[in-house]
Amino acid sequence: MKNGPDIAALASLIGDPARANILAALMGGKALTAGECAAEAGISAPAASGHLAKLLGAGLLVVLVQGRHRYFNLAGPDVAEAVETLMGLAARVGLRRTRPGPREVAMRKARFCYDHLAGDAATALFARLVDRGMLVAQADGLGLSPSGRLRFLAEGIDIAALEARPRALCRACLDWSERRPHLAGSLGAAIARLAIERGWCRREAASRAVHFSPDGERALLALADSATDETRDPDRQGADRSNNPARRA
Repeated sequence: MKNGPDIAALASLIGDPARANILAALMGGKALTAGECAAEAGISAPAASGHLAKLLGAGLLVVLVQGRHRYFNLAGPDVAEAVETLMGLAARVGLRRTRPGPREVAMRKARFCYDHLAGDAATALFARLVDRGMLVAQADGLGLSPSGRLRFLAEGIDIAALEARPRALCRACLDWSERRPHLAGSLGAAIARLAIERGWCRREAASRAVHFSPDGERALLALADSATDETRDPDRQGADRSNNPARRA
């Protein structure tokens, strides 16, 4: 390909195992020091510095300086979504570095994908929002229907403020473990913050994994119910989850 974006150069940059490990470690949305990046990549500190410099030079990372400390993070949600898509593609074609273990089970159930929720619970919420007409296709991508806007406004999420940001309000992000979409964009990030603030789930220390409280996942999925929907009754919600074809897909 002689014209247009140089995807070969970008693929070569991301394809290095150490740099790929650094990018994966930063998918949790938390900034890491150079030493932490080195530990995640399994390389020495000097080697990590060289890899970080290349990722910074390519615009894939940003650095925040606080006193004597430098913290690295992904340059934006578009970088995170590209990495998540590559993870999904690698899983689909059977490219795995290790055998699945207990930590991967937790990651498949729920995890952070940069600043929004991913995994089984997040894809189930996306399917419900679509099935109930709250999340709809628009000319420029995904958007909220009037009922969807009212639902999230009722939860205290300022949709107008989110729309004023340069980032897309709603975006489908292909989930690497479920191979179905979960909700990204500024609304996806707002939902993740809401879930943490209300105690529906908590982040596992030093991991992207998220653990829901006994009623937390039910509360998350109830975001797809209208404010007056009788399915907000806990018993009805449980039945609805088991009977929802989109949830089982």
